[in-house]
Amino acid sequence: MNPEPASPSRRELNKSATRLGIARATLELVRSNGPGNFTADDVAARAEVSRRTFFNYFPSIEAALTVAMEEFLDGVLGHFESRPAGEPIVESMLQALSQPADPDRLAVMAELYGLAESTPEMMRFHLEAWDRAERQIVGSIMARTGEPADSLYVTSLVGSVLSCGRSALAEWLRRTGGTINPETLQQLEELFAEVIGYLRNGFNN
Repeated sequence: MNPEPASPSRRELNKSATRLGIARATLELVRSNGPGNFTADDVAARAEVSRRTFFNYFPSIEAALTVAMEEFLDGVLGHFESRPAGEPIVESMLQALSQPADPDRLAVMAELYGLAESTPEMMRFHLEAWDRAERQIVGSIMARTGEPADSLYVTSLVGSVLSCGRSALAEWLRRTGGTINPETLQQLEELFAEVIGYLRNGFNN
């Protein structure tokens, strides 16, 4: 039996709250001022932290804006790790990506994906977030099997599933222009379901 994970310390909780507060302040300024029209000092003032604290947590404004994407991808990892141990890895991966996301988190993630498409520096941090998620999921699969796994199979599987998720986001942006409302978010959920169907059926329509 796996030991219960240790509860986060007060210090860790405070650090997490500060990081999230900075990320939220950055998003608020993007919405009110537009991208590129504010500074790290503006973010620090909005988040009620020092400029030094901002840079202790993030190397740039663009990096602070990737937190919502990281949270979405952490959710995918969490769904995967909660799947039954005896379930085929492929099915666990497909189920993880197809789980409904928190509507507010999905909305912010979709909003920032659209912003990243027009901001090269932010896109770099988004791609790094996807790469980190891929490595974490690969590591989780290796730990779950409890035996040497075919690394090519595992990395190809995880890469394919996450690439399909990115394809769904790109198609959503093309169709909606990045407009966020209940109808367009429903479209995004449907696109996720559609790409999962492609994977499950081996791309045979």
